[in-house]
Amino acid sequence: MRNKPELIQGGVFEDERGRLDFVNGFDMDSIKRFYFSVNNSVHFFRAWQGHRIESRWFLCVSGAFEVKLIKVDNWEIPSSDLVPDKYVLRAEDPQILFIPPGYVNGFQALEENSKLMILSNYELGVNTNDDIRYYNTYWK
Repeated sequence: MRNKPELIQGGVFEDERGRLDFVNGFDMDSIKRFYFSVNNSVHFFRAWQGHRIESRWFLCVSGAFEVKLIKVDNWEIPSSDLVPDKYVLRAEDPQILFIPPGYVNGFQALEENSKLMILSNYELGVNTNDDIRYYNTYWK
């Protein structure tokens, strides 16, 4: 299993019939579930949530999102000066952001009505102690 975040680039095919978005380099063998997230406002930063053993994959299916990731150094009391890595996901440029275990994430819609698809390698309720959350102001 990879231990660093990774962007998996997709592509777009267009012809007279329309448009086809794809991310053919994405291996879905370990995916157990998926869901969608839509923020109520472009001013809302939804954060910080992470997992010690679960992986996540993010795909922007409409609009755009800024996603921030932080590798947690101590799950009980993480350093407050950790600097997030930033990614921008746009529906018009299909990419999947892989988030390995050990990271927390936060995201903010950059456009109204943006929608983020989130995939997980664990079924709901299997890792009940692995859903770690911190206040959205913990890291700047």
